[in-house]
Amino acid sequence: MRRHTTMADPAFSGDGDQWQTLKGLLPYLWPEGRPDLKARVVVALVALVLSKVVTIATPYAFKYATDALTASGNPAAIAFTVPFFLVLAYGMGRIMMVVMAQFRDAVFAKVGQRAVRELAIRTFRHLHALSLKFHLERRTGGLSRIISRGTNGVDTVLRFSLFNTFPTVLEIAMVAGVLIWSFGWIYAAIILVTAALYLWFTYAATEWRIGIRRAMNEADTDASTKAIDSLLNFETVKYFGNEDHETGRFDASMRRYEEAARKTWVSLAFLNSGQTVIYTIGLTIVMALSAWAIYQGRSTIGDFVMINALLIQLYVPLNFVGSSYREIKQGLIDVEGMLHLLAVNAEISDAPDATPLAVDKAQLTFEDVSFAYDPERPILKGISFTVPAGHTVAIVGPSGAGKSTISRLLYRFYDVTGGRITIDGQDIAHVTQKSLRAAIGMVPQDTVLFNDTVRYNIRYGRPDATDAEVEAAARLAQIHDFVMSLPKTYDSLVGERGLKLSGGEKQRVSIARTILKGPPILVLDEATSALDSFTEREIQESLRRVSRDRTTLVIAHRLSTIVDADEIIVLDQGRIAERGTHARLLKKRGLYARMWSRQQEAEEARRRLAEDQALASPVS
Repeated sequence: MRRHTTMADPAFSGDGDQWQTLKGLLPYLWPEGRPDLKARVVVALVALVLSKVVTIATPYAFKYATDALTASGNPAAIAFTVPFFLVLAYGMGRIMMVVMAQFRDAVFAKVGQRAVRELAIRTFRHLHALSLKFHLERRTGGLSRIISRGTNGVDTVLRFSLFNTFPTVLEIAMVAGVLIWSFGWIYAAIILVTAALYLWFTYAATEWRIGIRRAMNEADTDASTKAIDSLLNFETVKYFGNEDHETGRFDASMRRYEEAARKTWVSLAFLNSGQTVIYTIGLTIVMALSAWAIYQGRSTIGDFVMINALLIQLYVPLNFVGSSYREIKQGLIDVEGMLHLLAVNAEISDAPDATPLAVDKAQLTFEDVSFAYDPERPILKGISFTVPAGHTVAIVGPSGAGKSTISRLLYRFYDVTGGRITIDGQDIAHVTQKSLRAAIGMVPQDTVLFNDTVRYNIRYGRPDATDAEVEAAARLAQIHDFVMSLPKTYDSLVGERGLKLSGGEKQRVSIARTILKGPPILVLDEATSALDSFTEREIQESLRRVSRDRTTLVIAHRLSTIVDADEIIVLDQGRIAERGTHARLLKKRGLYARMWSRQQEAEEARRRLAEDQALASPVS
């Protein structure tokens, strides 16, 4: 198989190394080619450092104010004025601490939210680049939850790593320096040991909680997947009266989520309690030393107050280190799933030397094409045929013969395992996928519409089309009159997957958007097999208009729809069993003739049954 794979970004290897995950996110803090965002990071860091300097300086005002208030023998004016201004300075310091922190967050907001958007877009684009096989094996609801949690986790990781972990380490160092300078190394040693024990306990407890968080995420994803899958199949659930069954499946996932969430809260209570005990013991020891120093006359009451204020202030960011670590770890787990998606290779990608497809006559050729979804079960075995420019070739055969696989190979949803497919002599494996798909229009058997307006769904064929062009395409597809009969005409919503429209109406919308696209090559993949005979005849007329003067490949189930084809190819067990015009194949009395005979008999039986039912109905 000729396959051009895109190597995964090593920064997003998805190997479970959370340091690698964090390292992969750090470039979003310093965006390449964005000096404006880099300037915001610098300003935010400056504001961060200034806020910490103010945080350390503020307790000094508290100390001096306390000493001034407790001093005896000062003149009355000094006894009032000095403490007043010191208290004022303390209040201003407290205000500046908060203002600088909020200013920092406001400045950084654009950087963080841009990172969220960039990574979300990258993931979304990557999902569209992955193969059809990948999407057939994954559940949409699960992917949706992974992306949702991942984008939220990105902002959490970036914000907490930069504005909580780093500044807290800085503040611990500054507090230790102040204690050594003003009171001696024993005070600093006690605080550093306390901080080390606090961080060790936080790390150990958080690691224990990580497994609980993963279990909760898995249960959440599973519950979301089941809910979306059930709601998308609302009618099927109703057909079989399985509302209780679906509720039971959803409840089983929610029970697992409930248990994991309960463990999360219990473990959080244990973590918070342990942190408080460790820090309070350290604080108590330091305060006892300070009280003893006052008793011995080596310190003042202001020193006691200052140490208390420093340590109380330190507890807040130190507590944030614990919560920051938890948030970063939990954020990394949430991001991990999204980065796993980014690490998945695109099985089908453009070759390094791929060039845009140049369509001249739009002649389509399959040259000895072989293909297998599973190597042990080949689907196509040496298929060769040509669709001349402007001609129509139909592919028919029993179920499982490989008919629809041909259209998937033409679109390069998969690459052939042998042979090649060419358009005007150009191997489609060597042209860009975008140009290839722009040259092909598809009208599938099961048309799934976006939950938007009729206009949007038709315009999807060419997003830059005008309203007049949209309506012209609708007229050619014979759906304009129906649309105009709707209360909101072209602005009417079609519902989830187009469920507000009938099968024939959805097919006409599909035909209209293909007309609007205006491709030189058209693929009709059993476009009328799910419709009744009357609707089929109407749709068939629309399809004839669309395929006029276009190279057309028809994958057909109902043989009556392809009797006018220039050539009919009959597939059987992955090989071409017969080929020729409708008349010539009937004369051969082979597989095609037998298929035709069975369908004619079935059609005749349905017609007679309809007539009998009409005769048996009472005349009103």
